[in-house]
Amino acid sequence: MDGAAVADEAAGAEAGVPDSEMKISVASGKGGTGKTFVSTSLALSIDKELVFLDLDVEEPNAHIFIKPEFHEENDVGIPVPRVDYERCDFCGVCQEVCAYNAIFAFPNTRKVVVFDELCKGCGACIVLCPQKALYEVPRPVGKMRHGRNGKIEFYDGKLNTGEINTTYMITHIQKQVKEANLVIVDSPPGTSCPMIQAIKGSDFVILVTEPTPFGLFDLSLAYEVVKKMGIPAGIVINRYGIGDDRVEKFAEERKIPILLKIPFSKEIARYYSEGIPIVQVEERWKEEFRSVFEKVNQILEGKNA
Repeated sequence: MDGAAVADEAAGAEAGVPDSEMKISVASGKGGTGKTFVSTSLALSIDKELVFLDLDVEEPNAHIFIKPEFHEENDVGIPVPRVDYERCDFCGVCQEVCAYNAIFAFPNTRKVVVFDELCKGCGACIVLCPQKALYEVPRPVGKMRHGRNGKIEFYDGKLNTGEINTTYMITHIQKQVKEANLVIVDSPPGTSCPMIQAIKGSDFVILVTEPTPFGLFDLSLAYEVVKKMGIPAGIVINRYGIGDDRVEKFAEERKIPILLKIPFSKEIARYYSEGIPIVQVEERWKEEFRSVFEKVNQILEGKNA
């Protein structure tokens, strides 16, 4: 088995997708569309025990609105290799199998150099070292928090400044949830690996967009990713009224349900800027987001039927 294969196997073993009866992810093709506004409003509107995962680990802010009482905060570390020189014969197998060029063996000088920042913690070098001369130590990459507010169990994480191991942090947080009736995920923005890992295993993805040319372009990218993953999706249009109807036409052509239209509103923006969930000050918005959850349920029931 080569290094890339071991890396893939390790990634599969750490897929971290929680075992839940329903997992709803809220995603967007770009930042700033209102993804966190939608995900937190949805969670606060549902009168059910649920787990909320803020997987936007580069800039988590769902806690501002969920307001959990944190009772746990832990360092998250990637396992990186170290060398037992009493066993190492500098054969170079570790260098050959590393898919990330993070380790090099120099037989002439009898040294092994590890570039910790390049290591993804896949374990290929550990598994395939003929002399069993490598062992692992954790390298801190960020912190994970765990708390609760009422019926909402809450997890988030934040990468240390300059860290790039976003997907590893997301996977680590996902692995904390062993079982749940309902999981709501605030995913990272965009359509790259972190977003894909965050929505993996979802029963439904809510795509948040705005009715502008930029919003439509990024929505189309996000929808293609979700479609290729075989996950049903619906659209929430935020700041409705500032642009045109091209997002609605896009949804109609592809038969994507529009779950909610949130108007461009100074009042909503003011509450949001103050960290006040609109669903806790206006009952009608609580009902609107409850209806989103009911629509998702209906879509999934129809799909299963």
